[in-house]
Amino acid sequence: MTKKHPAIFLDRDGVIIENRANYVRSWDDVEIYPQALQALTAVAHSPYKIIIVTNQSAVGRGIISLETAHAINEQLLQIIRMGNGRVDGVFMCPHAPEAQCNCRKPQPGLLLQAAAQHNIDLSESYMIGDALSDLQAGLAAGVPNVILLRTGRGQKQAQLPAAAAFHPITLCDTLGDALSHIIF
Repeated sequence: MTKKHPAIFLDRDGVIIENRANYVRSWDDVEIYPQALQALTAVAHSPYKIIIVTNQSAVGRGIISLETAHAINEQLLQIIRMGNGRVDGVFMCPHAPEAQCNCRKPQPGLLLQAAAQHNIDLSESYMIGDALSDLQAGLAAGVPNVILLRTGRGQKQAQLPAAAAFHPITLCDTLGDALSHIIF
């Protein structure tokens, strides 16, 4: 039996790139947080699998094509790799919320898919996001360690009454801070 790996699951929008109120529709809408690139480079040699799990309902809503969503993710991966960063996989839910699929966060489907494909030990893993739904997905998948970033929607999400369910909640200012909390 092969040894399972711990993982760090990352939301995309609000964690690695800026959130857009009207969705990331093309590469022109992508603004990468410079500190996120630096953080992904700093942990490139860590024992953790680095997995992006992202809801992209713009596909399900007919705003962008599935091909465009994949192309945006692929271009982001190229830039991360050009900076000597590492991402081991990207798992995306393209469905609209009303589809009620099991892969749209807060459901655990994306994390469970990644765990099966990458031989991940969920009990030793982390979920980092800027929304309570990211943390809920992590917990639902059996990931005990969840971190809410203040980037993206995180600052407002931390003030919501539902955030009380996560107390004591681990809040970090940036992805770099969160990864330092985990690894260094």
